[in-house]
Amino acid sequence: MAVPPWLEPLLTTPFFSTCSVHGDAARSECNMFCLDCSGDSFCFYCRSSRHKDHQVIQIRRSSYHDVVRVAEIQKVLDISGVQTYVINSARVLFLNERPQPKTGKGVSHICETCGRSLLDPFRFCSLGCKLVGIKRNGDASFSLEAKNEMGMERGEGISRRVSLSSSSREEDELREGSQQDIYPSTPPPPPSSARRRKGIPHRAPFAS
Repeated sequence: MAVPPWLEPLLTTPFFSTCSVHGDAARSECNMFCLDCSGDSFCFYCRSSRHKDHQVIQIRRSSYHDVVRVAEIQKVLDISGVQTYVINSARVLFLNERPQPKTGKGVSHICETCGRSLLDPFRFCSLGCKLVGIKRNGDASFSLEAKNEMGMERGEGISRRVSLSSSSREEDELREGSQQDIYPSTPPPPPSSARRRKGIPHRAPFAS
C-alpha cells in the first residue's frame, strides 16, 4: 500500500484547539493524533484515557505551521524525498504545503509539487506534497515495506557483487597456481666453487 489510510485524515485534521473535556487542565491543547482511530485530534489527558495502547504521534508547531518529529513519523512512514529541518534541536518535517512568494533566481532545489524552494536536494517540501506527487506520478511511496524491500535488494546486489569479485579473485589465484605447477621456475645456478690460491713457487737448488 503506497499510502496508509490514516495519512490523509492526519493532513486534514486541525490541531491546537482547546480540549472540550479537559479545557481547565494545563496540557489541554489538542496536539495528538491516533493512527489506529484516525479521528479528531485530542489532548494529553485524552490519550491516557482513550488511546492508551494505540499508535499516537504528537504534532508540534513552527511559525504557525504543523510539524512532526522525524524520530516519530519515520517509524510508521517512509519519509524519503521530503525536506527536513532542525527546529529547537529536533529534526522535523512539515505536514502540509506552506505558501511562499514566487521562487527567486538561483534556486537549485524546488518542491516538485508546489515549487517551494528547498535547502537540500529533496523532492518535496512536506508530507502533503509527497502525497500529491504519489497520486500524480506514482513514482514514490510512503510504505516502509517497499523501502525495506528496496534496501534488501540493494544489499543482495552488493553481496552478489562482492561474492562475484571474491570468486573471480579465487579463480585468478587458482589459475596462477596452476601455471606455477605446469611451468615451475628455473632453479638458480649452484654457487661457483672458489678458486684455490696457488702456493708460492720455490726455485730448484743449483746443481753442484
